[in-house]
Amino acid sequence: MRIAMIGTGYVGLVSGACFADFGHDVICVDKDEKKIAALH
Repeated sequence: MRIAMIGTGYVGLVSGACFADFGHDVICVDKDEKKIAALH
């Protein structure tokens, strides 16, 4: 399953990591480019 997490705050990142751990494809999206750059 493909999942898009909108927002990379505490809830979005933890939820995305849990879904990814279960084997799903997760894409995180955030309007703050600094957060995305730090995650990359």
